[in-house]
Amino acid sequence: MIVAGFGFRATADLGALHAALDIAQTGHPRVTALAAPTDKIMLVKRLGDALGLPVIAVAAGALTAAPTLTRASASLRYRGTGSVAEAAALAAAGRGARLLASRHISPDRMASCAIAQGFDQ
Repeated sequence: MIVAGFGFRATADLGALHAALDIAQTGHPRVTALAAPTDKIMLVKRLGDALGLPVIAVAAGALTAAPTLTRASASLRYRGTGSVAEAAALAAAGRGARLLASRHISPDRMASCAIAQGFDQ
């Protein structure tokens, strides 16, 4: 399972998510699922529908439990994790997951995407 996790601002649009995904996925296997925090899942679901990919909603507790490589002050302050994108990807990919790509930010800086590979599902 290869999961793209997303973090994004409330004003982000589908284009920002798609751009972040394209950047993060460069040089990595194609993703098989998308993930985001439960309260922000609707925009990611629209991307999943457009790409024909399943979408996984990640609970707040799972976000804070996932170890991240990067540390964004806004993510730490509002979500209790260094990177929402990395945490969402890792949590959705399951126990034993590892990051293939740390967070990559869309050109408009509205969204970030990270990619994780899961082994235990």
